[in-house]
Amino acid sequence: MLGLGAAAVLGGPALAACSRRPGGTGSATGADAIKAVLPAQKPMNPLAKPDIDGVGIIPDGYLRYPSTLVDQITEKPGRGGTYKAIAPWWGPTPPALGDNEYVKAVNADLGATVDTSQQDGSTYSDKLSALMGGRDVPDILVAPNWEVGKISRFADGVKALFEDLTDHLKGDAAARYPNLASFPTSAWEYSVWGGRLAAVPFPVDGPFAWLLYYRKDLVDAAGRKAPTNIDEFYRFGKEMTNASAGVWAFGSVFSIVQSMYRCAGSSESGWRKKSGGGLEFKYETPEYRAAVEFTAKLFKDGLVHPDVVASKGADEKQLFKGGKIIVYQDGGGAWRGMQSEQLKVLPTFNMQPMPLFGVGGDPVLHGTERPIFWTFIKKGTPKDKVEEILRILNWCAAPLGTKEWELREYGVEGKHFTRGPDGSPAPTELGRKEIGSQFRFLTGPIPSVVQTADVPNYVQDLLGYSNSHIKFLEKDIFAGLKLELPANYAKLNTPTEDKILDILRGRRPISDLDVVVKEWRAGGGDEGRAFLEKALSDNGR
Repeated sequence: MLGLGAAAVLGGPALAACSRRPGGTGSATGADAIKAVLPAQKPMNPLAKPDIDGVGIIPDGYLRYPSTLVDQITEKPGRGGTYKAIAPWWGPTPPALGDNEYVKAVNADLGATVDTSQQDGSTYSDKLSALMGGRDVPDILVAPNWEVGKISRFADGVKALFEDLTDHLKGDAAARYPNLASFPTSAWEYSVWGGRLAAVPFPVDGPFAWLLYYRKDLVDAAGRKAPTNIDEFYRFGKEMTNASAGVWAFGSVFSIVQSMYRCAGSSESGWRKKSGGGLEFKYETPEYRAAVEFTAKLFKDGLVHPDVVASKGADEKQLFKGGKIIVYQDGGGAWRGMQSEQLKVLPTFNMQPMPLFGVGGDPVLHGTERPIFWTFIKKGTPKDKVEEILRILNWCAAPLGTKEWELREYGVEGKHFTRGPDGSPAPTELGRKEIGSQFRFLTGPIPSVVQTADVPNYVQDLLGYSNSHIKFLEKDIFAGLKLELPANYAKLNTPTEDKILDILRGRRPISDLDVVVKEWRAGGGDEGRAFLEKALSDNGR
């Protein structure tokens, strides 16, 4: 959030909304107030019967690509409007609007021009802060949930800079946008700020915050197996590390190690209820200290790649692709694209999530139904233009089995993809070059997972892991509440985590954890505790 430094001289409402300066006491919107402004959910019948049912909130899986696609939206959603959009992207920047046949094809189907500027996802928080601090937001702005949580008093910024969508989408009004109306109520609950519906959600397509990926092809070749307990995990690290050959067992694994040690890790960053009442933060628990001690041992004993030890900015994806690290943690979205890409380079490449275990009980997996992204519309946009944008977002949310979904995901057949023997799309080089989720990140459909020729067995692997691990997902004690955290507490996360990272890397002794926790409590941790305890109490929890 350091991007706000230059904006500070501008003053005005946007600065108050987006700065990280201390002083904000936080706010909480109760469950009843949220329910009053939500769209009436109208589930959509699936266009094809799934082959593998997802358990609970796990997406359903399809082992064959649909043989017949439906032209779901027969009337162009656009009326000739032109809109600037900004969204994050983690990959090579695709060609801009004028030189991109994929973007032109989608815009032609929309009947409008959406020009999405894709910004580096790894530094997107700086971009988001600068836009909001300078009151310079585009017509359509995509905000990842993990970035929004870093901005103190974000609700004030929402009110000052973005359109109130309540009257457009509340209750039965959402029926005008049937794909959006099919979204789960939980996704919309998180899209309320200040008691008003302010954004269109991108429903979560996998509940787990992290997966622990490993190069199964390399592990199999070494005659090893995935570990089943914490002692085996350490031995696995020793056996798979060969520094003289430039191979280390681990990249970043600390978040997953916390799951193994059963640390709290809810969407509000690690709070849990104490048996005697009140809340305790993960830093204050013996489970967290044990996770710190174990991870610090991995660093100390040379089992973590030196680039990860030396810097927060190590390119772990590239190290993993090259077999320089065998295990690292990443989000669910990292899997499919990397597997597809690397199979073209190395036919034996096999990236899999490692089955998880717990220390002293089942693991505690961290995740949430919070949307992946929120899409905001610029304040002051005329009503007819807001409705046009909502129709465009409704198009972007078309489900699997529609021609709109295929165009959004894969582009134009013969240009951006070809069909395999099973009828599924396989990206061409032009498709890989031009498609960068310019429209996919604006909002997503009800999640589903479909097999395609470029990633054989992916659906079975993903659903097998997800369905077997969903029972370990931690319950979010704050679900259904909208919390704007106190400024002093909200600003603590990054500096505190940096201090703990120094402990993990051996730059500070483990005994300093007590000092870090004391500083965290005094700096706003106890203030955050009091705020959250009151929010729970006010809602009868």
